[in-house]
Amino acid sequence: MQYFSYGTTETNALKEADPILGAAIDRLGHPNRPLMPDIFTALVSSVIAQQISNKAAETVQGRVTDRCGGEVTPDRIAKLTEEEIQSLGMSRRKAGYIRGIALAFVSGQINPQTLRKAGEDQIVRELTALPGIGVWTAEMLMLHSLQRPDICSWHDLGIRRGMMRLYGLDTLTKAEFDEHRRRYSPYGSVASIYLWALAHE
Repeated sequence: MQYFSYGTTETNALKEADPILGAAIDRLGHPNRPLMPDIFTALVSSVIAQQISNKAAETVQGRVTDRCGGEVTPDRIAKLTEEEIQSLGMSRRKAGYIRGIALAFVSGQINPQTLRKAGEDQIVRELTALPGIGVWTAEMLMLHSLQRPDICSWHDLGIRRGMMRLYGLDTLTKAEFDEHRRRYSPYGSVASIYLWALAHE
């Protein structure tokens, strides 16, 4: 298992920028955040996981992996029909999204090597052009696959919940969120890891 890589450079900078977060960092230690380095697999997994439990998502992901012979690749998914993908335990809409993502990779519309070098705005534009991929999915891919250092997503409920718990807030506006996010920069991704940990305490 690979994890998001960070150390004292990031945590010390966050402690200096935000003493309240700093106290949480000292208390929580070094939470690990698993990575999914393969961009295509990560996108397929994110679509599978939409609006279902983690346990159900793991079950469906396992079926997809088995159907693909142990490795989920664009070529193997593209050879399946929507009906075949749907039969693995998902809605027809999700099956269409997943096959569409596979075709975008096979055709070269999405190039993983280009994506790895692209700026964050470009990554969001390219990925959200695909049906079934929203801003949150693009941001999570940047953190969990590309290890971009400064991802703190307003669209993530867990991050917002962790931030509210950290600062003792009953509500959180976008402006308040952005103020904290600017303080965490350029290590927003590490801040997110701690906010997720806080949300699940």
